[in-house]
Amino acid sequence: MNTTIKSIAIASVTLFLVAASPVAIATNSLPQITVAQSVNLRDTLIIPGERVGPVTRNTSRRDLARLFGESRLRDKTISGAEGIGQFAATDVNLGRERSFTVVWSNSAQNQVGTVRNFGTAWKTREGIGVGTSLTELRRILGEFQLSGLAWDYGGTVVFERTRLARYQGGLTLVVDAAPDAAQRFPNNYQAVSGDSLFSSNNPNWQRLGIKVAAMTVYLASDEGI
Repeated sequence: MNTTIKSIAIASVTLFLVAASPVAIATNSLPQITVAQSVNLRDTLIIPGERVGPVTRNTSRRDLARLFGESRLRDKTISGAEGIGQFAATDVNLGRERSFTVVWSNSAQNQVGTVRNFGTAWKTREGIGVGTSLTELRRILGEFQLSGLAWDYGGTVVFERTRLARYQGGLTLVVDAAPDAAQRFPNNYQAVSGDSLFSSNNPNWQRLGIKVAAMTVYLASDEGI
């Protein structure tokens, strides 16, 4: 595995396990209730490492019910990175554009580890969200590197040495090609696939309809971004 991509992968796994650790489940049994004030459901701002709308690292399951209504919540269990472990999560159904999923960092469900599965309304201050095009990412970040398509960590954006280097470790962006890109442009698709890093200015990206397909925001770290 490419060294830089391996570092990304290890960091992602480590952050997830820190954010949703069985050890944390064993040691955090006392709920800490965040008192929510008035909440504007139109708040769809993502600040990596700090908040997702009104959701912060100290938001509890009870807070979610108070903020959004119990009828909009669905609890489930998900697998951790690379299939390691099983962790509690809660889907928040606010419609196609505003929905998201909270992954809890303990069994008491009073601390948020990560937030993911974002609807298209959720954006960072810079305007990055699901559906953001490669052209727009280049405008915001400057030129950057990303991993090749069609493998476990395919399409992962590397924030290092970009204008948003501070987001490294607090936000994961994964891009993907248009659904029919591999069939329509097989040579271009193959040229930017696999366990390697590619520059965002590689001409083979241009025909593939590359857009942000998924985002994960990390809130459990004690260090701000």
